Amino acid sequence: MINNRGNADGLFQQTLKKPVTITGIGLHSGAIVTLTIAPADANSGITFIRTDLRGAAAIVPARWDAVVDTRMCTVIGNSHGTTIGTIEHLMSALAGCGIDNAVVSLDNIEVPIMDGSAAPFVAAIEQAGIAVSGAPRRVIRILKPVTVSDGVKSATFTPDETTVFSFDIDFDSAAIAQQSHAVELDGDVFKDEISRARTFGFLHEVEGLRKMGLARGGSLENAVVISGDTVMNADGLRFSDEFVRHKILDAVGDLYLAGAPFVGRFHGVRSGHALNNQLLRALFADRSAWRYDSAVVSLPAARRALEQLAVA
Repeated sequence: MINNRGNADGLFQQTLKKPVTITGIGLHSGAIVTLTIAPADANSGITFIRTDLRGAAAIVPARWDAVVDTRMCTVIGNSHGTTIGTIEHLMSALAGCGIDNAVVSLDNIEVPIMDGSAAPFVAAIEQAGIAVSGAPRRVIRILKPVTVSDGVKSATFTPDETTVFSFDIDFDSAAIAQQSHAVELDGDVFKDEISRARTFGFLHEVEGLRKMGLARGGSLENAVVISGDTVMNADGLRFSDEFVRHKILDAVGDLYLAGAPFVGRFHGVRSGHALNNQLLRALFADRSAWRYDSAVVSLPAARRALEQLAVA
Protein backbone atom coordinates (compact mmCIF):
# COMPACT_ATOMS: atom_id res chain seq x y z
CA MET A 1 0.00 0.00 0.00
CA ILE A 2 3.05 2.23 0.28
CA ASN A 3 4.30 3.88 -2.91
CA ASN A 4 8.08 3.87 -2.75
CA ARG A 5 8.80 5.71 -6.00
CA GLY A 6 10.95 8.71 -5.09
CA ASN A 7 10.74 7.79 -1.40
CA ALA A 8 13.31 5.14 -0.57
CA ASP A 9 11.70 2.27 1.34
CA GLY A 10 8.55 4.38 1.88
CA LEU A 11 10.04 5.97 4.98
CA PHE A 12 8.52 9.42 4.78
CA GLN A 13 5.02 10.82 4.55
CA GLN A 14 3.73 12.06 1.21
CA THR A 15 1.20 14.58 -0.06
CA LEU A 16 0.42 16.20 -3.41
CA LYS A 17 2.64 18.85 -4.96
CA LYS A 18 -0.34 20.94 -6.04
CA PRO A 19 -4.15 20.79 -6.04
CA VAL A 20 -5.95 18.86 -8.76
CA THR A 21 -9.66 19.11 -9.62
CA ILE A 22 -12.00 16.62 -11.26
CA THR A 23 -15.73 16.66 -12.01
CA GLY A 24 -18.15 13.76 -12.36
CA ILE A 25 -21.50 12.30 -11.39
CA GLY A 26 -22.37 10.78 -8.04
CA LEU A 27 -23.18 7.07 -8.39
CA HIS A 28 -26.03 7.10 -5.89
CA SER A 29 -27.12 10.76 -5.78
CA GLY A 30 -26.94 11.36 -9.52
CA ALA A 31 -25.60 14.85 -8.74
CA ILE A 32 -22.75 16.51 -10.62
CA VAL A 33 -19.83 16.91 -8.22
CA THR A 34 -16.62 18.93 -8.44
CA LEU A 35 -13.85 17.59 -6.23
CA THR A 36 -10.39 18.95 -5.47
CA ILE A 37 -7.54 17.00 -3.87
CA ALA A 38 -5.03 19.40 -2.30
CA PRO A 39 -1.76 19.15 -0.36
CA ALA A 40 -1.89 18.95 3.44
CA ASP A 41 0.60 19.26 6.29
CA ALA A 42 2.47 16.25 7.64
CA ASN A 43 0.63 14.22 10.28
CA SER A 44 -2.75 15.73 9.31
CA GLY A 45 -4.09 12.65 7.50
CA ILE A 46 -6.93 12.72 4.99
CA THR A 47 -9.70 15.26 5.59
CA PHE A 48 -12.87 15.84 3.56
CA ILE A 49 -14.49 19.28 3.36
CA ARG A 50 -17.96 20.01 1.98
CA THR A 51 -17.61 23.39 0.24
CA ASP A 52 -21.39 23.85 0.19
CA LEU A 53 -21.29 24.14 4.00
CA ARG A 54 -19.44 26.40 6.44
CA GLY A 55 -17.48 26.03 9.65
CA ALA A 56 -17.09 22.81 11.62
CA ALA A 57 -20.12 21.28 9.91
CA ALA A 58 -18.18 21.17 6.63
CA ILE A 59 -15.28 19.06 7.94
CA VAL A 60 -15.39 15.27 7.98
CA PRO A 61 -12.24 13.29 8.87
CA ALA A 62 -11.49 10.14 6.88
CA ARG A 63 -11.48 7.75 9.83
CA TRP A 64 -12.91 4.32 10.58
CA ASP A 65 -14.91 5.69 13.52
CA ALA A 66 -16.53 8.32 11.28
CA VAL A 67 -18.25 5.70 9.09
CA VAL A 68 -22.02 6.12 9.42
CA ASP A 69 -23.38 3.96 6.58
CA THR A 70 -22.16 1.01 4.51
CA ARG A 71 -25.12 0.28 2.24
CA MET A 72 -23.69 -0.13 -1.27
CA CYS A 73 -20.82 2.28 -0.46
CA THR A 74 -18.87 3.72 2.46
CA VAL A 75 -20.27 6.92 3.96
CA ILE A 76 -18.49 9.06 6.56
CA GLY A 77 -20.10 11.73 8.70
CA ASN A 78 -19.59 14.13 11.60
CA SER A 79 -21.50 15.17 14.71
CA HIS A 80 -23.28 17.94 12.77
CA GLY A 81 -25.01 15.39 10.56
CA THR A 82 -22.85 16.12 7.50
CA THR A 83 -22.16 13.07 5.35
CA ILE A 84 -19.96 12.26 2.36
CA GLY A 85 -20.61 9.06 0.44
CA THR A 86 -18.84 6.69 -1.94
CA ILE A 87 -15.39 7.59 -0.62
CA GLU A 88 -13.88 4.12 -1.06
CA HIS A 89 -12.47 4.43 -4.60
CA LEU A 90 -10.76 7.75 -3.85
CA MET A 91 -9.44 6.42 -0.53
CA SER A 92 -8.14 3.38 -2.40
CA ALA A 93 -6.27 5.60 -4.87
CA LEU A 94 -4.78 7.68 -2.03
CA ALA A 95 -3.63 4.48 -0.33
CA GLY A 96 -2.27 2.94 -3.52
CA CYS A 97 -0.36 6.12 -4.39
CA GLY A 98 1.05 6.39 -0.87
CA ILE A 99 -0.64 9.72 -0.04
CA ASP A 100 -0.59 10.16 3.74
CA ASN A 101 -1.94 13.70 3.95
CA ALA A 102 -4.49 15.50 1.76
CA VAL A 103 -7.51 17.78 1.90
CA VAL A 104 -10.40 16.64 -0.30
CA SER A 105 -12.93 19.37 -1.04
CA LEU A 106 -16.23 18.67 -2.81
CA ASP A 107 -19.41 20.62 -3.43
CA ASN A 108 -21.95 17.86 -2.88
CA ILE A 109 -22.75 14.82 -0.76
CA GLU A 110 -20.83 12.20 -2.71
CA VAL A 111 -17.44 11.60 -4.32
CA PRO A 112 -17.92 11.32 -8.12
CA ILE A 113 -17.89 7.75 -9.43
CA MET A 114 -15.89 8.58 -12.59
CA ASP A 115 -15.54 5.30 -14.55
CA GLY A 116 -16.33 3.12 -11.53
CA SER A 117 -12.69 2.40 -10.68
CA ALA A 118 -9.84 4.16 -8.86
CA ALA A 119 -7.85 4.78 -12.05
CA PRO A 120 -9.12 8.35 -12.70
CA PHE A 121 -8.13 9.33 -9.15
CA VAL A 122 -4.69 7.75 -9.60
CA ALA A 123 -4.28 9.74 -12.83
CA ALA A 124 -5.29 12.96 -11.04
CA ILE A 125 -2.78 12.34 -8.24
CA GLU A 126 -0.04 11.64 -10.77
CA GLN A 127 -0.98 14.84 -12.63
CA ALA A 128 -0.60 16.82 -9.40
CA GLY A 129 2.68 15.12 -8.52
CA ILE A 130 3.74 13.63 -5.20
CA ALA A 131 5.70 15.61 -2.60
CA VAL A 132 7.80 13.83 0.03
CA SER A 133 8.01 15.42 3.47
CA GLY A 134 10.66 15.00 6.13
CA ALA A 135 8.13 13.53 8.56
CA PRO A 136 8.49 9.79 9.15
CA ARG A 137 5.64 7.54 8.08
CA ARG A 138 4.12 5.22 10.64
CA VAL A 139 2.40 1.96 9.88
CA ILE A 140 -0.05 -0.28 11.72
CA ARG A 141 1.51 -3.68 12.28
CA ILE A 142 -0.92 -6.57 12.74
CA LEU A 143 0.22 -8.69 15.71
CA LYS A 144 -2.39 -11.47 15.84
CA PRO A 145 -5.40 -12.71 13.87
CA VAL A 146 -8.61 -10.68 14.05
CA THR A 147 -11.78 -11.89 12.30
CA VAL A 148 -15.33 -10.66 11.90
CA SER A 149 -18.04 -12.65 10.15
CA ASP A 150 -21.65 -12.61 9.05
CA GLY A 151 -22.83 -16.06 7.99
CA VAL A 152 -20.68 -17.17 5.06
CA LYS A 153 -19.06 -13.72 4.84
CA SER A 154 -15.86 -12.91 6.72
CA ALA A 155 -12.98 -10.44 6.89
CA THR A 156 -9.68 -11.27 8.59
CA PHE A 157 -6.39 -9.63 9.52
CA THR A 158 -3.35 -11.86 10.14
CA PRO A 159 0.29 -10.94 10.76
CA ASP A 160 2.64 -10.73 7.78
CA GLU A 161 5.92 -9.00 6.98
CA THR A 162 4.40 -7.26 3.95
CA THR A 163 1.03 -5.78 2.97
CA VAL A 164 -1.13 -8.43 1.31
CA PHE A 165 -4.74 -8.31 0.16
CA SER A 166 -6.56 -11.51 -0.82
CA PHE A 167 -10.22 -12.07 -1.59
CA ASP A 168 -12.68 -14.83 -2.49
CA ILE A 169 -16.10 -14.23 -4.05
CA ASP A 170 -18.89 -16.55 -5.21
CA PHE A 171 -21.95 -15.38 -7.15
CA ASP A 172 -24.78 -17.38 -8.71
CA SER A 173 -24.27 -15.59 -12.03
CA ALA A 174 -22.00 -17.45 -14.44
CA ALA A 175 -20.59 -14.06 -15.47
CA ILE A 176 -18.83 -13.95 -12.08
CA ALA A 177 -19.06 -17.38 -10.40
CA GLN A 178 -16.13 -18.14 -8.06
CA GLN A 179 -13.11 -15.87 -8.20
CA SER A 180 -10.03 -15.49 -6.00
CA HIS A 181 -7.17 -13.04 -6.18
CA ALA A 182 -4.24 -11.99 -3.99
CA VAL A 183 -1.67 -9.21 -4.29
CA GLU A 184 1.30 -8.02 -2.29
CA LEU A 185 0.52 -4.37 -2.59
CA ASP A 186 2.75 -1.47 -3.55
CA GLY A 187 2.14 1.53 -5.79
CA ASP A 188 3.01 -0.16 -9.08
CA VAL A 189 0.97 -3.29 -8.32
CA PHE A 190 -2.00 -1.20 -7.25
CA LYS A 191 -1.94 0.92 -10.40
CA ASP A 192 -1.40 -1.97 -12.82
CA GLU A 193 -3.45 -4.77 -11.26
CA ILE A 194 -6.13 -3.21 -9.05
CA SER A 195 -6.89 0.46 -9.79
CA ARG A 196 -8.66 -0.14 -13.15
CA ALA A 197 -11.15 -2.72 -11.82
CA ARG A 198 -14.66 -1.25 -11.94
CA THR A 199 -17.59 -1.50 -9.58
CA PHE A 200 -20.32 -3.89 -10.69
CA GLY A 201 -24.00 -4.59 -10.20
CA PHE A 202 -26.96 -6.57 -11.49
CA LEU A 203 -29.57 -5.12 -13.80
CA HIS A 204 -32.45 -6.72 -11.89
CA GLU A 205 -31.41 -4.85 -8.71
CA VAL A 206 -31.37 -1.36 -10.24
CA GLU A 207 -35.08 -0.55 -9.79
CA GLY A 208 -35.03 -1.56 -6.13
CA LEU A 209 -31.87 0.45 -5.45
CA ARG A 210 -33.34 3.55 -7.05
CA LYS A 211 -36.45 3.25 -4.88
CA MET A 212 -34.04 3.33 -1.92
CA GLY A 213 -32.46 6.53 -3.29
CA LEU A 214 -29.37 4.67 -4.56
CA ALA A 215 -27.75 4.10 -7.96
CA ARG A 216 -29.42 7.18 -9.50
CA GLY A 217 -26.20 8.04 -11.36
CA GLY A 218 -25.27 4.51 -12.34
CA SER A 219 -24.80 3.57 -16.00
CA LEU A 220 -22.72 1.42 -18.32
CA GLU A 221 -20.23 4.31 -18.34
CA ASN A 222 -19.36 3.88 -14.66
CA ALA A 223 -20.11 0.26 -13.74
CA VAL A 224 -19.97 -3.26 -15.05
CA VAL A 225 -23.63 -4.28 -15.36
CA ILE A 226 -24.67 -7.94 -15.40
CA SER A 227 -27.96 -9.23 -16.76
CA GLY A 228 -28.43 -12.89 -15.86
CA ASP A 229 -25.17 -14.49 -16.93
CA THR A 230 -24.16 -11.76 -19.39
CA VAL A 231 -21.94 -8.69 -19.05
CA MET A 232 -23.86 -5.87 -20.75
CA ASN A 233 -20.93 -3.50 -21.31
CA ALA A 234 -20.02 -3.40 -25.00
CA ASP A 235 -16.29 -3.27 -24.24
CA GLY A 236 -16.45 -6.28 -21.93
CA LEU A 237 -14.16 -6.69 -18.92
CA ARG A 238 -10.79 -5.12 -18.23
CA PHE A 239 -9.60 -8.30 -16.49
CA SER A 240 -11.04 -11.80 -16.64
CA ASP A 241 -11.40 -11.56 -12.85
CA GLU A 242 -12.28 -7.86 -12.70
CA PHE A 243 -14.99 -8.48 -10.10
CA VAL A 244 -12.75 -9.87 -7.37
CA ARG A 245 -10.08 -7.28 -8.16
CA HIS A 246 -12.66 -4.57 -7.55
CA LYS A 247 -13.50 -6.13 -4.18
CA ILE A 248 -9.81 -5.79 -3.30
CA LEU A 249 -9.90 -2.17 -4.51
CA ASP A 250 -12.83 -1.47 -2.19
CA ALA A 251 -11.07 -3.14 0.74
CA VAL A 252 -7.90 -1.11 0.19
CA GLY A 253 -9.97 2.08 0.41
CA ASP A 254 -12.13 1.01 3.33
CA LEU A 255 -9.13 -0.10 5.38
CA TYR A 256 -7.18 3.09 4.68
CA LEU A 257 -9.67 4.70 7.07
CA ALA A 258 -7.42 3.18 9.76
CA GLY A 259 -5.39 6.37 9.37
CA ALA A 260 -2.16 4.68 8.26
CA PRO A 261 -1.04 1.83 6.03
CA PHE A 262 -1.02 -1.57 7.68
CA VAL A 263 1.61 -4.30 7.58
CA GLY A 264 -0.14 -7.64 7.54
CA ARG A 265 -2.56 -9.70 5.47
CA PHE A 266 -6.21 -8.93 4.82
CA HIS A 267 -8.41 -11.75 3.56
CA GLY A 268 -12.02 -11.21 2.60
CA VAL A 269 -14.58 -13.90 1.87
CA ARG A 270 -17.67 -12.40 0.21
CA SER A 271 -17.23 -9.39 2.49
CA GLY A 272 -18.12 -5.79 1.70
CA HIS A 273 -18.02 -2.31 3.17
CA ALA A 274 -19.85 -3.27 6.36
CA LEU A 275 -17.51 -6.11 7.34
CA ASN A 276 -14.46 -4.11 6.28
CA ASN A 277 -15.42 -1.40 8.75
CA GLN A 278 -16.36 -3.93 11.43
CA LEU A 279 -12.89 -5.46 11.03
CA LEU A 280 -11.24 -2.12 11.77
CA ARG A 281 -13.48 -1.62 14.79
CA ALA A 282 -12.58 -5.10 16.08
CA LEU A 283 -8.87 -4.48 15.48
CA PHE A 284 -8.76 -1.19 17.35
CA ALA A 285 -10.89 -2.61 20.17
CA ASP A 286 -8.11 -5.13 20.92
CA ARG A 287 -4.95 -3.20 21.79
CA SER A 288 -2.93 -6.44 21.82
CA ALA A 289 -3.74 -7.09 18.14
CA TRP A 290 -1.74 -4.21 16.67
CA ARG A 291 0.89 -1.58 17.25
CA TYR A 292 2.22 1.50 15.52
CA ASP A 293 5.62 1.03 13.93
CA SER A 294 7.88 3.46 12.16
CA ALA A 295 8.27 2.74 8.47
CA VAL A 296 12.01 3.19 8.98
CA VAL A 297 13.32 -0.30 8.36
CA SER A 298 17.09 0.27 8.68
CA LEU A 299 19.61 3.04 9.18
CA PRO A 300 21.04 2.60 5.66
CA ALA A 301 17.54 2.89 4.23
CA ALA A 302 16.88 6.05 6.24
CA ARG A 303 20.18 7.50 5.03
CA ARG A 304 19.30 6.82 1.39
CA ALA A 305 15.93 8.48 1.83
CA LEU A 306 17.49 11.57 3.42
CA GLU A 307 19.95 11.79 0.54
CA GLN A 308 17.02 11.72 -1.91
CA LEU A 309 15.32 14.55 -0.06
CA ALA A 310 18.55 16.59 -0.12
CA VAL A 311 18.82 16.44 -3.91
CA ALA A 312 15.07 16.80 -4.67
